[in-house]
Amino acid sequence: IYVAGMEMLRYLAETATTHEECAAVVAKNRANALKNPSAGHPAALSIDDVLISGPVAEPLTRLECADHSDGAIVFVLASAETARALTDHPVWLRGIGWANDTFRLESRPWGDARYARAAGEMAYRTAGIQSPREEIDFAEIDDTFAYKELQHTEALGLCPPGVAGEWTLAGGTASSGAFPVNVSGGALGQGHLLDATGLARVLEVVLQLRGEAGQRQIEGVETGLAFGWRGVPTTGGAAVVL
Repeated sequence: IYVAGMEMLRYLAETATTHEECAAVVAKNRANALKNPSAGHPAALSIDDVLISGPVAEPLTRLECADHSDGAIVFVLASAETARALTDHPVWLRGIGWANDTFRLESRPWGDARYARAAGEMAYRTAGIQSPREEIDFAEIDDTFAYKELQHTEALGLCPPGVAGEWTLAGGTASSGAFPVNVSGGALGQGHLLDATGLARVLEVVLQLRGEAGQRQIEGVETGLAFGWRGVPTTGGAAVVL
């Protein structure tokens, strides 16, 4: 976690993102989790609650780190012909991308998630997406640490660098915002499932596209993005467009 604390410091310095904007991610995602019966850590929190929750690796606070949960996720992948035979409402895998950056702490870019950018570009290229922000309706993005949701959102081309924090604080990524992010509650609200955390992000996209997300359902969505990160101290991630 001290690695995440150092990375957060660098990200804040390079992008002029504030700690309050990172804390807003926690408040948003934990509140979203209140509408998710599978979430293990729902809560109504203020930004101040997050900021005073105690340092873990400064400036990272306890509530900015996703707590663990147990879980299991199963997907059935099939050819188009088989999928059509099995259901009237298949969810189509339009594009997938993955990337690894350097594993060495001394040679990585601390403020920029290059692995997320590369994975996203690969998925968009496969899916034929030219403008992610305009062609994708919502996203489930790794938020193992609060600042990571902001860093990944920017790296995936959903907003310019340094903008994700103020966008979140203004409500743009809320469930009722212009571009909802982590309506499920993310890892901060659902819980961190270790190597299944990325699958949890994909599952929420599937449920939303099927119209099976219950109280947290976003109306009229047709295309969603999921992004998973391997976690500290790695620089590996995968993006999926459904």
